[in-house]
Amino acid sequence: MAYEPKTKPTAVDPAEFVQTVEHPTCRQDGMTLLELMAETTGQPPVMWGPSIIGYGQRRYRYETGHEGDEPLVAFSPRKANLVFYGLNSTSEADELLQQLGKHKQGKSCVYVNKLADINMDVLKQLITINYDHWKDK
Repeated sequence: MAYEPKTKPTAVDPAEFVQTVEHPTCRQDGMTLLELMAETTGQPPVMWGPSIIGYGQRRYRYETGHEGDEPLVAFSPRKANLVFYGLNSTSEADELLQQLGKHKQGKSCVYVNKLADINMDVLKQLITINYDHWKDK
């Protein structure tokens, strides 16, 4: 049986999804990010699965043979925080993340409680650097 990824592009309107976010600060931050990331990447927002908003698309293939598609950069306005995907992919990003402000990192994610906690200029740089890194791969 072939693997069918759960996180793939959908026809859901990202702005409509963000409007359903319960927490008002997270909802407002999500609306801000919709515009900021579209402006920074030059790509329209696309819903990936039920809760990730992605910009651009690339094909990946693991050594195991598993392959699929993923957004170049993405975010998700979650109940507890904002989650960014694809922002810590380069060595340049490591230095910028030190200047970002209050955040936590996972293997491939950056977690921020609210946009007011971070430097938005640094966020734009992170989006640009990582988007450019992935778009040519």
